[in-house]
Amino acid sequence: MTEVPRLLPWTGSEGKPCYLIGDDGEGPLSRLADATESVQLGMGGQLLAHAREILPDMPPGELRFLAECLTQALADALRVAESRGRRLGRLN
Repeated sequence: MTEVPRLLPWTGSEGKPCYLIGDDGEGPLSRLADATESVQLGMGGQLLAHAREILPDMPPGELRFLAECLTQALADALRVAESRGRRLGRLN
């Protein structure tokens, strides 16, 4: 069976996706990617909790900043989900 390249949780130059090929999942780059995914998901969870807490009384000027942060957190979470789905053989 051919190994599926791992979509890494960061982008390269010009925002292009980065992939890891030929790693058994135990190498240093895989461990860095796992740690990065964990941090991204943790930060997203904290941001969501913070947003739920302050959103009802948030001034309109701060709402845009919050929306930008939540958008990035969602993009990170979707990248993690896509990467994990590929490795599970559920996505092409």
